[in-house]
Amino acid sequence: MKQIFNILFAVVIAGGLFSCEDSFFLSEKRFFEEINQYQKAEFELRVNAVYENAYDQEEVAVDMKLIAPSGKEITLPCYYEPNTSTKQSTAFRARFAPAEEGVYTYHFMVKSKDVIDETVSKDMIVSAGKSDGFLHVNDYWTLKFDSGKPFRGIGENVGWEARNYEDSKYTYHYLLPTLSQNGVNFFRTWMCSWDLPVFWQKIGPTDRYKDSDAYFHPEGIQKMDEFINLCDSLGLYVMLAMDTHGALIQNGGWEHNRYNKINGGPAETPTDFFKNEKARKMSKNKFRFLIARWGYSTHLGAWEFFNEIDNSVFTRTPHDSIRIPHKYVTDWHAEMSAYIKATDPYEHIVTTSVSHREIEGMFQVKDIDIAQRHIYKKTEKIPGLINQYVAEYQKPFVWGEFGYEWDWNLDFSEFAEESDYDYRRGLWYGLFNPTPILPMTWWWEFFDERGMTPYFRGVRQISDEMLEV
Repeated sequence: MKQIFNILFAVVIAGGLFSCEDSFFLSEKRFFEEINQYQKAEFELRVNAVYENAYDQEEVAVDMKLIAPSGKEITLPCYYEPNTSTKQSTAFRARFAPAEEGVYTYHFMVKSKDVIDETVSKDMIVSAGKSDGFLHVNDYWTLKFDSGKPFRGIGENVGWEARNYEDSKYTYHYLLPTLSQNGVNFFRTWMCSWDLPVFWQKIGPTDRYKDSDAYFHPEGIQKMDEFINLCDSLGLYVMLAMDTHGALIQNGGWEHNRYNKINGGPAETPTDFFKNEKARKMSKNKFRFLIARWGYSTHLGAWEFFNEIDNSVFTRTPHDSIRIPHKYVTDWHAEMSAYIKATDPYEHIVTTSVSHREIEGMFQVKDIDIAQRHIYKKTEKIPGLINQYVAEYQKPFVWGEFGYEWDWNLDFSEFAEESDYDYRRGLWYGLFNPTPILPMTWWWEFFDERGMTPYFRGVRQISDEMLEV
């Protein structure tokens, strides 16, 4: 049912004002004058209504509907913008990166319970750009851009910015330019209670953010904006781990997890995170917001659901009388990966990871594009295991982490040279075996202090030459 308001509103667009009678929509703004392919075009739409939780897509969902020059139909989710909303109206924003040159036609649609309304259609002219576009799976050895150009990821983990007890120089603004200057084109990082905490209310061991009761953490959102802009400016592609196994483990994060019933969430236990219907809806709200706000970035290389989810499944805690059943975890990944594929108009790569133990059927889920494991103290086995897992999963395979040692409590200075050798060996083993992203070392601070980062230059040079063949 379409809700009609018999009032005349002024609708603001680039180039002037026009009137729209009997509309649910108050105003539209464009935050650009010209737009090129793969460049962000930002819009704000103001709706003549207020909502209890405008982040909840079951309460209200605003989408931008586009028809590309080729005739392709696109649905782009919009996100709630509280900073410009009022007591009488609600603002939503769209961030769109057009893939085609030419004229796009677009309009907005709002759905709120029994209310459905649409704006009139308008045009947007897109000029040719120089970007190769978004990354997608190609074959076992490479990824590829929209342009068809092949890509191989070379880099390391930058798990997070320094916590209170770590060296304060290790921020993204130090580490990412350093990597970019030394031939790195890909890295992996976490969203968690102390880093990019968009979906956390209680903050971990850092003074960078403060606790917040907001549905999405405002400081986390601001930091994520800065982070994505930095990746774009440096030409670095990021695998974004959207959650960690520790978020579901006692004395690791479950006590602070917003899904936890004691924090106002719907889940009694970590198992409920995967099987509870309300918890799954919360996860979809989270993924919709991430896609709507940052999905436009061509340098968002992959969505990763979890860091090492097996470490939650195989850890028995007082919260659960049994370990989390594999079926719940696999079914959750099937549902959420299908949701992202249906919601993300840019078709970003989707992955998840385990440490060293299998989750039954998880990597067979069809919408998980890349299988990913982590390996420590077994770098010499990387070539054989890459080929084993490619054959087993029948999809691209990546070592998202590797290292000479995994134990945080050891003195790494006692085996520093062995670690350096292991670092180099892992890269070469990856370069000459079927993996689209070379094994990514952990311990980014340690290797920075060891002066190892320039080593990426030679590996990158040979990789580029191989891609030209």
